[in-house]
Amino acid sequence: MQRNLVVFVVGALLAGAVAVRAAEKPAPKLQTTCPVSGTAIDSKTSPHVDWQGQRIYFADTAAADVFRKDPEKIFAKIAQEGVTLENIQTTCPVSDESLEGGDMGPPVAVSYKGRTIMFCCNMCPPKFEKEPAKYLAKLPGEQPKAN
Repeated sequence: MQRNLVVFVVGALLAGAVAVRAAEKPAPKLQTTCPVSGTAIDSKTSPHVDWQGQRIYFADTAAADVFRKDPEKIFAKIAQEGVTLENIQTTCPVSDESLEGGDMGPPVAVSYKGRTIMFCCNMCPPKFEKEPAKYLAKLPGEQPKAN
């Protein structure tokens, strides 16, 4: 009986520690500056580009054009800075299921090279990881030009 009580208490303490750690997780760092120029952006007035499910704001259209010439370079900078871009997805790129009100529970977010990709469930990210280019191409917004 005493052993069961010890196991219960230890389990409760561990569960509490996990809950505290989850509550301490910092809020995402949202985009506040142009990833090309470093100038402050305003999501209501700054030009933006929708690219592979992400909305990226820029100081001006010239900065947006710089992004379009080498998006992976800018996504790498965004990832290095820990910025979370605005996601514009409405469906899972793997299953094509809606991300809103599905039977699978809340959507699952995965960081991938400066992007936050949303999935309908935990079963889809491993499929994405095997063929990311295939699924990135299904995301809304502009895509790299085919060579």
